[in-house]
Amino acid sequence: MSQPGVAADELHEPLPRAHHQPGKGWMIPAITALGIVYGDIGTSPLYAFQIALGATGHATPTHGDVLGLVSLIFWAILAVVALKYVTVVMRADNEGEGGILALLSLVISEKQINRRGFPVLLILGIIGAAFIYGDGVITPAISVLSAMEGLEVPAPALTRWVLPLTLIVLVGLFSIQFRGTGQIGKFFGPVMIVWFFVIAVLGLMQIIRMPAILVAADPRYAIGYLAHGGKMVLAVVGAAFLALTGAEALYADMGHVGAPAIRRAWFGLVLPALILSYFGQGAMILGHPEKSDNPFFQSAPGWAALPLVILATLATIIASQALISGAFSLTRQAMQMRLLPRMQIRSTSGRHEGQIYIGAINWSLMIGSILVVIGFRTSSNLGAAYGIAVSGTMLVTSILLFNVVRKKWRWPLPAVVTLIGLFSVVDVIFLGANATKFLDGGWFPLIVGAILAMLMLTWRSGAIEVQRRLEEMTIPFDKFLGLVDEQVVARIPGCAVVFTRAARNTSPLLIQQVRHNRVLHENIILMTIEAVGRPIVHARERFEITDLGHGFHRVVVKIGFLQTPDLPTYVKGCVRLGLDCARDEIHYLVAYEHVVRRPRHSHFPLVLWHIFSMMCKVGLRLTDFLSVPEDHVFEVGIKVQI
Repeated sequence: MSQPGVAADELHEPLPRAHHQPGKGWMIPAITALGIVYGDIGTSPLYAFQIALGATGHATPTHGDVLGLVSLIFWAILAVVALKYVTVVMRADNEGEGGILALLSLVISEKQINRRGFPVLLILGIIGAAFIYGDGVITPAISVLSAMEGLEVPAPALTRWVLPLTLIVLVGLFSIQFRGTGQIGKFFGPVMIVWFFVIAVLGLMQIIRMPAILVAADPRYAIGYLAHGGKMVLAVVGAAFLALTGAEALYADMGHVGAPAIRRAWFGLVLPALILSYFGQGAMILGHPEKSDNPFFQSAPGWAALPLVILATLATIIASQALISGAFSLTRQAMQMRLLPRMQIRSTSGRHEGQIYIGAINWSLMIGSILVVIGFRTSSNLGAAYGIAVSGTMLVTSILLFNVVRKKWRWPLPAVVTLIGLFSVVDVIFLGANATKFLDGGWFPLIVGAILAMLMLTWRSGAIEVQRRLEEMTIPFDKFLGLVDEQVVARIPGCAVVFTRAARNTSPLLIQQVRHNRVLHENIILMTIEAVGRPIVHARERFEITDLGHGFHRVVVKIGFLQTPDLPTYVKGCVRLGLDCARDEIHYLVAYEHVVRRPRHSHFPLVLWHIFSMMCKVGLRLTDFLSVPEDHVFEVGIKVQI
């Protein structure tokens, strides 16, 4: 029997997300969005224009180089970030949650996710997710390193301290992540307001001195540069793409602050500041072509160089936050979709479900970023490694978006092809341009992405095979009741909650309990948790309770990919729904699945089996993941051959 209609707060209604706060005002969410979402793209002026100028192959940039690059960056920001992501992609939210896997869940059914095989869209989603992790390693490294390199402008003697200071800042950044994006955003938001105001003013000062740069707003300069740029044009386009990094992160971080706050911050402050900054750097180079080695810091007055380095350092710390927060959200979604093993998830907000901390991901990103800094050593070297993963993810987003617009929004095919075709052409151009940097460092994010995609696919295959083998070990419940009548010698007082993946048949754990111990509790709740393709399942629709007779009850709990399982909370929900036996002292029975490889006819090649086995060992214990109290749990080992 399903039990609807109970007050939400009595059943531990899930925490609201930031964009569901009518009456709370718009200022604070928008400021928080600046701190969490826009650090990455907001600090791109530190290095994007500089690297693009270097890619022209000219020791001193020409007039055409400057106008063509500024025009290219200007129109790329408008087309990719403002139009594609902020205006269109962010409409393709899964009940307010964004990111590549949330988008994937809109176009692929739960049945496709949970069955054997590898649908094309699923593989694309996994590749896109893997690239985001690679981006999460590089973003903190290049952002902080580029800020530290600003020390070389006022004090060249400090060059040897750039690398050590970068490593210190990175360690500090990742060490504060446990405080949560909400607390971090409140501090980082005001800093980013100052940052965007400063880069806008610096840019405006240079534009006033050299207003001729404004002609770069004419798209013909960008088109002409692409058409006549010569053999270096692909390298230049790949470098200019760095101005767009962070667009995918703002979509992934929707669940942290909400789409309205992100849009207001973008059009109200971020976009104008970025345009002024890039035009200002172009204006400065038009007047002083010899200063192309570091145009951002060169555009500041001499007295402001050191304060600007300090502000840039704070801003680049914040820049890393968007990818780190996005990686946490991505990981929780991946766990629910059987793409990653269980990890400890800690909520960092008493108000917003989307604000979480995952230690394993945090420290992995920190180690990766440190190794990247040590390996590449300069932001220019890192720039070559930075574009492929991001542009690849953007192309995957366009493909998935095509399916959403066509199948979910029901747009006419000509309109879909025109819009998404335009986005895809731009993505392909940028991906092709960045591919030319493969030997210069572009191989790194591709290798990281390939390894992570392989891990996700391996885990998915293993998890589905384990589920299939467990289902083969079950028996129909009617047959199990006959087994109870024949073999159980006593029903002891109390209530046992048996966690089972079998939502229809009998848990293998319960079968073992009968065959070996021949004793059962007087009341038994068979509890199954089903993850659905939505971010949140509200309390009023979460529970399905069925009386099976003979003291047995089946409870199916549906949760979204933003929700973390909690068995004790679900038991309290059953009590409030009228399941009186759940008022007794609860004993939890949870199976520990000892997964082994079949000696013959295994579905797993030996190498992939060892990888899956290792991931099983490093994954969080099921009892900890389910928040089961240690003094009330009984774990039963079940051997599963795959």
